[in-house]
Amino acid sequence: MSTFDGLLDRVIKIVGVSDDLGAVARCERDVQQERGEHVSAARSQPYYLDVTHPKANKGEVITILSEMLRVPTANIATIGDMPNDVLMFKRSGVSIAMGNASPEVQHEARFVTSSNKEEGFALAMERFVLRSQAA
Repeated sequence: MSTFDGLLDRVIKIVGVSDDLGAVARCERDVQQERGEHVSAARSQPYYLDVTHPKANKGEVITILSEMLRVPTANIATIGDMPNDVLMFKRSGVSIAMGNASPEVQHEARFVTSSNKEEGFALAMERFVLRSQAA
């Protein structure tokens, strides 16, 4: 088959994979710029680029959960370590990047915890979620 004609309307997700991490990051940026609101493009790993429907991403999950549970997004905390987590960071009231996240992902979060090998999740819950609840 030389084209994708007749197939793209049945695609759920396209995944690009490469050992050239810089190329994957550039591809992510290029797809976001070229396709804009027509797709969601984010790296789920440094070497994977996931391209999906624009509402098939972690940010949209925050919006849907907020509506379903009647919890304002400002009262939702998110934690992550990959570029595809940035979309949920932007929609939640408290965003926490793991210490093992890239500097770019850490920059997008409100807080940074220790790495996943240093009990970063537990530390984040203690410092940024439970402590703020007590206050």
